[in-house]
Amino acid sequence: MSRLLRWQKYSAGVFGLLLAAWVGTAAAAQWTNPDLLVTPETVKKNINKADWVVVDCRDLKDYAKGHIPGAISLGKRCKKALRDSTSRVFRDPSKYEKLFGKVGIGNNTHVVFYHGDIKTFTDATVGFWVMEYLGHDKAHVLNGGLDAWRKAGNRLDNKPVMKKSTTFKAKVMAGRYSTTDEILKIAEGRAKGTQLVDARTAKEHIGKDIRAIRGGHIPNTAANISHIDTFSMAKNPKTGKMQPIAYLDPETTSKAYAGLNKNKRTVVHCQTGTRSTLSYLQLRLLGFKDPANWDESWRVYGSQLAYPVEGEQWYNFAGVNKKIKKLEKKVADLEKTKK
Repeated sequence: MSRLLRWQKYSAGVFGLLLAAWVGTAAAAQWTNPDLLVTPETVKKNINKADWVVVDCRDLKDYAKGHIPGAISLGKRCKKALRDSTSRVFRDPSKYEKLFGKVGIGNNTHVVFYHGDIKTFTDATVGFWVMEYLGHDKAHVLNGGLDAWRKAGNRLDNKPVMKKSTTFKAKVMAGRYSTTDEILKIAEGRAKGTQLVDARTAKEHIGKDIRAIRGGHIPNTAANISHIDTFSMAKNPKTGKMQPIAYLDPETTSKAYAGLNKNKRTVVHCQTGTRSTLSYLQLRLLGFKDPANWDESWRVYGSQLAYPVEGEQWYNFAGVNKKIKKLEKKVADLEKTKK
C-alpha cells in the first residue's frame, strides 16, 4: 500500500472519529425544555397574534430609539418595573395582575422577554422568572435579544405599541421563590437534599469583593457558578479576544452545571437575586426538577450579623471613609485652581 493511500485512510479514520465525537457531543448537549428560548423567526411569525406579547426589557429611552416592531415597554427596565425599590419581588400578586392585565398579558398569552445587550440580559430573565413564579407557563426569552433580531435581517421601529388590556390571574408557584429561612436551613446543615448555587463572581464568593456589611458565602454552598461564565463566547472583531455574548447554548450551559444533580431542589442566588434569574432560566432549560431563585440573596444575608458565613470578610468602613476624605480634598483643590 502506498504511503499516500495509507495517509488517506488514516485521515479518513481520524476525521470519522472527530465527526462522531462532535455529533455525540452535539446530541448530548440539548435543552430539555427548548421552548423556553425562542428565535427571531418565532417572534416574527407570532408577534402580531392576539395571544402573543413581546416585551422590550430595556429602558424606555432605548425602546423609543428603536425596538422590535410590535413589542411593548413596561416603562422602565424589567428588573425595576417588576420589583419594588429594594429590588425585591412584589409580595402582593395583585400588583402583577394589574400590571400585566393593563399591558395586554392574559393567562393564555405567550410572553417573550428580550434584552439589548449583555448588560440587560438579566432584565429579560427577571421577567421570565417573575412570570414563572406567578405560575404562567407561556413565558419565553429571545435568545440573543436585539442582536439576534438584527442579525436575522429584521428592522426596528420607533413607534410605541399599546396592547388592549385584559385579565391576568396569578397562580403563585411558591416553590420557585426561595426564602432566607430556607437558606438558613442549608447553611446550618438542616436541608441536605437542597443544592445552593452562588451565581456571583469568584471574588464575591471568597469575600474579596464585598457588597454588603460582610463578604463571603453561605456555608454548604454546592457550587459557585458565576453567571458571566455561562454565556456563549465570541471573538471581539476590534480586540481579537474572546468575550462573553448575550446568547445561551446548551453545550456551554451543560458544562457549567455538570456537577449538580438535576433531581434535587436547586436554589440559585447572587447579590440581589437578579443575576441568578439567568441561572434559574438555565436550570429550567436543562431540566432541573425543582429550581428556585433566592430573591433576597446576599444583599440581605450579608447584612445580618447573626447569620453564619464562610470566608467571612468585613466591609472596611474606616478605609472607605479615608479614601472619600482624600477624594474630597482633591476635588476642593481642583476647585481652588479653577478660581
